[in-house]
Amino acid sequence: MTDTDWDAEAATFDDEPDHGLRDPLVREAWAARLRSWLPDRPADVLDLGCGTGSLSLLASEQGHRVTGVDASAVMVEHARSKLAGRAAVFLVGDAAAPPVGEERFDVVLVRHVLWALPDPARVLRHWHGLLRDGGRLVLVEGVWGTVSPVGIPADTLTALLAPLAADVRVERLSGDARLWGREVEDERYAVLAQP
Repeated sequence: MTDTDWDAEAATFDDEPDHGLRDPLVREAWAARLRSWLPDRPADVLDLGCGTGSLSLLASEQGHRVTGVDASAVMVEHARSKLAGRAAVFLVGDAAAPPVGEERFDVVLVRHVLWALPDPARVLRHWHGLLRDGGRLVLVEGVWGTVSPVGIPADTLTALLAPLAADVRVERLSGDARLWGREVEDERYAVLAQP
């Protein structure tokens, strides 16, 4: 687990191009990816580690109903403001064990969270259990940095998903500078997994 104070980070979190999605090119690049990853029909999307709600907003704009969960109350307040008046609910809670009770979702969407959790295999089993029949996991992860890299390699994540999902697809994201607002050298990818 990281020692980052996410409440303190909330004020400047959206300054990163791929966090705030303020640049129209970055925003459209992420919107296009979400359109390809999420169902064509309106769906219930659980955005875990939602931060300030940037991906939640894109999903909502595409007609989906969003439930966002983040451990930072300040991040959740930003997300609530960003999506005010939309079909979205934001909860303060642990992404590893989101406070959603018996509710099930068509999509569990998680960006840059799994790598920081202490037991990824257990967490993936729990997230898998939050899916409705026909649902999918959409996991955006990577290995960041070249001197002291942190993260979870795509091969490791696909191996963890093998017992849970019949269909696991990796989409490489490193080569698309529009997603990050700049060229990146490290490993960035999305995994789409359906039981």
